[in-house]
Formats: sequence, structure tokens, C-alpha cells
Amino acid sequence: MAISPIDLQPLLLNVSGIALYVTPEQFDRLSQTNRDLRLELTKDGELIIMPPTGGESGKKSGHLFARVWNWNDKTKLGDAFDSSTGYDFTPQGGGKMSPDVSWIEKSRLEGVDIVGFIPVVPDFALELRSATDRLSDLHGKMWEYRRLGVKLGLLINPQERQVEIYRPTGEVEILKSPLSVDCFNVMPEFVLSMTDIW
Repeated sequence: MAISPIDLQPLLLNVSGIALYVTPEQFDRLSQTNRDLRLELTKDGELIIMPPTGGESGKKSGHLFARVWNWNDKTKLGDAFDSSTGYDFTPQGGGKMSPDVSWIEKSRLEGVDIVGFIPVVPDFALELRSATDRLSDLHGKMWEYRRLGVKLGLLINPQERQVEIYRPTGEVEILKSPLSVDCFNVMPEFVLSMTDIW
């Protein structure tokens, strides 16, 4: 019996509202065979499939990455990474995540293979809330960055015009409609401008 072309079409399943769990090895295979999807793995093994952001969030994310990249290009203090960069936190009891913007100080990358998922916890991680992001999910992600040892984490929430600042210890600092955010304690002389974000 011949197979018709219609029989070869992929079967699509709606898994919204269903938690899917995979091992880190299964996650790696999924990532390699689905390079067009943005996937993350929580520390509990839950697979997160992130929808594309809209144009407004993409534009803002681009501005934020450009500001970190430009600062780093001038200072040569490390490497800046965009939202397509994956990190492997499984050795630290975490998952595999992709901050919207991240940065790692140069000496911490010496001898580290960064062809695949980066096996180093970044010094700086930034998340930009898009219209489709649940704030509770982003809070969980920021606390996980803090637990893993990220020295400075920023959650930028354009909907509420605020920035939440996560550091290794102490309370989360919340800035209302700031014009800029001082990142000096981790990134020398870097002030992140909020121009075009609000």
C-alpha cells in the first residue's frame, strides 16, 4: 500500500495547560532537532516552550542587548549574550535556561567550551516581561538565578514601569519608572538606560 503525501504531514498536539517533563538528555535532543523553537528546562525537569514575543517586546529586548553589548565592546571585560543563548545549570541542581540578556566576566570563560549550552552561571542576567509572560513565572526564574549565584539580576516590567533588582543577598529592590539602572557593582561603569523601554 502506497503512503500518500498527506500521511507524511506532522501531527500537531495542543499541549497548552499540560506540564511536560523530560530528562536533560531528552531536552538536548529536542533542542538540537527543533532549533527554531525557544525551549527551557526547569530544575524539576519541566519543559517550557516559549512563544515568540511580539514586535514591541522584540524591539525593547534588542535595545537592552545592544546597550550591554556596546558597553562590553568598549570595556572588553567579558562577553555579552542574547536571548538565543542557552545555559546548562544542571551541575548546580538547576535546569537549562535562556535569559533575555546575559553577561559573563572574561576570566570565568577561560577554557570553557561555549559552542553548546554554556556551563557557567552568568554574572548578570536580565529578563524583559513581554505581553505573554506571567509575572509569577518570571519571579520564579529570577529567584532561581539568584539561587544559582547570578550576581545581578534585573527583571524589567514595562507593563508596570518598574525594574526589580535581584542580588545574591538581601531584599529585592524595586525601582518605579527609573530613567536608568546602575550596574556598577558587577559591570564597572555600566548604567543601563531605560530610554525607549517605557
